[in-house]
Amino acid sequence: MSFDPGKPFNDLPLLPPKAEIETKATLKKAISANKALAELKGMGETIPNQAILVNSIILQEAKASSEIENIVTTHDALFRAFSAKSAQIDPATKEVLRYREALWEGFSSLKDRPFLTTNLFIRIVQTIRANKAGIRNTPGTKVANAATGEVVFTPPEGEAIIRQKLKNLEDYIHAQDEVDPLIKLALIHYQFETIHPFTDGNGRTGRIVNILYLTQKHLLGLPVLYLSKYIIDRKSDYYQLLRGVTEHEAWEPWILYILDAIEETAGHTKDKILAIRNLLAETLSFAKEHLPSRVYSKDLIELLFHQPYTKAHFLMAAGIVKRQAAADYLKKLEEIGILSAQKVGRENLYLNTKLYEILSR
Repeated sequence: MSFDPGKPFNDLPLLPPKAEIETKATLKKAISANKALAELKGMGETIPNQAILVNSIILQEAKASSEIENIVTTHDALFRAFSAKSAQIDPATKEVLRYREALWEGFSSLKDRPFLTTNLFIRIVQTIRANKAGIRNTPGTKVANAATGEVVFTPPEGEAIIRQKLKNLEDYIHAQDEVDPLIKLALIHYQFETIHPFTDGNGRTGRIVNILYLTQKHLLGLPVLYLSKYIIDRKSDYYQLLRGVTEHEAWEPWILYILDAIEETAGHTKDKILAIRNLLAETLSFAKEHLPSRVYSKDLIELLFHQPYTKAHFLMAAGIVKRQAAADYLKKLEEIGILSAQKVGRENLYLNTKLYEILSR
């Protein structure tokens, strides 16, 4: 296979590749990656209220995935924007929130129809970009080195060709075969990124597809793997190994990279969930001892873990308390040191400081 970075890669081979992908090294690494993922799934199931994970871990994945594309916000700006209606939200934070929305939309749609399809990919990218983006249908898209401007890759061109490649990808995703699903994920991710079906948003859409695939295969119960952290920490390796497959069909190093990413981030995410679970248990015990009995309830404390910031409206919406008492409850939580009050615009927000510390590290 000859490769010219300046020419559209319309000869991108279809899946499955002819090369051996289940080598001794990839199979061995797949065993430990599957074990780490199973432990993460089990840990996630021990959290009493799954919304705690959905809002906190998914927002972190959204932040990291967007950062890979140089869309940078802070944890504080992100969590505030997620909670405060009156906050002035900067464009980068808005994009990260849309990523979270796209991931959640994709996960919800798989419950109704468990298929990863071109139409779903389009819906995901449209949510991320907040427009009616579709499959690329004009020439000129190129991937260049950010530092030098040198063209390193020109993806396939022509909507018919792109759709044909995506149809093959769909077929491969849903094929009944004996390939380890995590090894298969590495191939799916490479193929999607190389097809590069959209003018913008391909990386973020591809990383959402990774997590949705794991939930579709029931390897995760919720889309809470914090996979983008690994890619940020090893960004140059990521792009170099992608090119290695394109230019030399060097599948094994790429597959090992993705398996490493799954194993390491599964462990990292599991530790974060364990820390949240332990903090929740400690906070329940502390609050029961220090709050007036009329204020304390398990539901109230769990609500403080849905996201780092809370406000009176959240307490009322959850049916925990009426409007008049909501502010009083939050003040009592502040008095005993669980929450810290902050003014954002006209709203009073209350930060669960210890939860914020866990999510920010």
